[in-house]
Amino acid sequence: METTREQTFAKPGYNIHTIETEKFKTNTIIIKMRAPLQKETVTMRALLPHVLQSGTENAPSAAAFRTELDELYGALFFSDSTKKGNEHVLTFTMEAANEKYLHGENGLFDRALTLLADVLFRPHLKEGVFPDKVVQQEKRSLEQRIRSIYDDKTRYASLKLVEEMYGDDPYALPAGGLLGKVGSIDTASLYTYYQKALAEDIIDIFVIGDVKAEEVAAKIESHLPFQNRTATPVQTEPGTGPQEVREIHEKQDINQGKLNIGCRTTITYGDPQFVAMQVANGIFGAFSHSKLFMNVREKESLAYYAASRLDSHKGFVAMLAGIDQKNYEKTVRIMKEQLEEMKNGHISDLEINQTKALLKNQLQESADTARGLVEVLYHNLASGTKRPINQWLEEIDAVTKERAAAAAQTITIDTVYFLSGKEEE
Repeated sequence: METTREQTFAKPGYNIHTIETEKFKTNTIIIKMRAPLQKETVTMRALLPHVLQSGTENAPSAAAFRTELDELYGALFFSDSTKKGNEHVLTFTMEAANEKYLHGENGLFDRALTLLADVLFRPHLKEGVFPDKVVQQEKRSLEQRIRSIYDDKTRYASLKLVEEMYGDDPYALPAGGLLGKVGSIDTASLYTYYQKALAEDIIDIFVIGDVKAEEVAAKIESHLPFQNRTATPVQTEPGTGPQEVREIHEKQDINQGKLNIGCRTTITYGDPQFVAMQVANGIFGAFSHSKLFMNVREKESLAYYAASRLDSHKGFVAMLAGIDQKNYEKTVRIMKEQLEEMKNGHISDLEINQTKALLKNQLQESADTARGLVEVLYHNLASGTKRPINQWLEEIDAVTKERAAAAAQTITIDTVYFLSGKEEE
C-alpha cells in the first residue's frame, strides 16, 4: 500500500488536511462541515447543499454552473448530507484534473478552488436571499427524495427501526430531512441558516493529489474566508435501551416482509475494542460467509437476504432479513441464536480469517480512491481518535476469536421491528 504524506494545518476557524500522493491524476478538494443533529435544522441542512449548487454569483443557474465545470476539463462537483453519530455532516467535493498532466495548462487548481468558493461564499442571490424559484424547486426535489424512501421498503424499514429505537435521541433523525418540515422553509429562513452554518460549523478541508502541502494550504486560506469560531464537537453516547426487548409490527401492502432487529453496544469507533467489534460484526453478518447469511438464508432458506450492519459512531448494530411472515418466529429465534454463538466464542478459523481478509480488502479499496481515503480519515476527526490506516490494518490482523467474542458480548437487543404485508393478516 502506497504511503501517503499527510499534514494538517490549523487555521482560524478550520483545519486543512493535505494528502500528498502520486496515485491520482486529479486533485480533489473536499470540505466537510458538521454540526449537531437537530430536529429544527435537519431539513434545512439537507436542502442547503442542493440550493447552493444550483447557481453562483458568477454562474447564476445550474446550466451555467455545469458549463463552468466543463471548462475545467470536465471537473466534477457534488454535495451530500450524512450523519456521524449525533452530528450532521455536509460534504462538498470538487475533483479536477491535475495540470501537471495537461500540456501547457496553468492555474487549474486555483480555478477549481475559485468555483468551489463561489458555491460556498458567493451563491446566486435575489434581493439578498436565495431566489424563491430555486428554493421551491429544490424543496420539491427534496420532498420527492424523502417520499421515495417510503417506496423502498428496505430503506424505509431501516429508518423506521432507528426512529422507533432512539425516540427523542437526535440519532433518530434522518440525515435527508423530515417531510413535514420541508414546507415551512422559505428563502429568508434558509439564507439565515446558511449564514449560521458558515459561521458556526466545524470545518475540515481535505486536499488529495500530487500537490505541495504548504502551497495548497496557502491557496485555500486565500480563497476560503471562513470566520474564526469556537465550535465544540458533539459527544455521541450510545445511550441505554428499555429493560425489555420491544416488538413493533407494521403492516403495508407489500410482498416481502422486512425484519430489522436493533441492538446497542457500548463500543464505538473511539473505543480500543472497536476493531474487535468490526471483526465480530463481519463474522456475525456483514459478509456472505457470516453466521446470519449461512444459517438464516443458506441452511434454513428462511430469508431473501440476511445480514448485519454496524454504525461505529453510535454503537448501533442492526440485524436485517427479508422474509415471509410465516417465517417470522423461526427467523427471530435463529438470529438470536447466532448472536449467542458469537458471544460464546463459537467462531471457526475459516470465519475469522475470511472476515479479516475481507475487512482489510475493503479498507485498502477505500484508500485507493480520493473520496474513500477522506472518509476513512474523517472517522478519526469525527471521533477524536487517531487510527492511521496502516495501524488499522495491523489491528485487524491482531484480533483473536476471544477478543471478537468479548466485543460481541457487549451487544444487547433493543427493538424488533417487522414490516409485513396486509394480505398475510
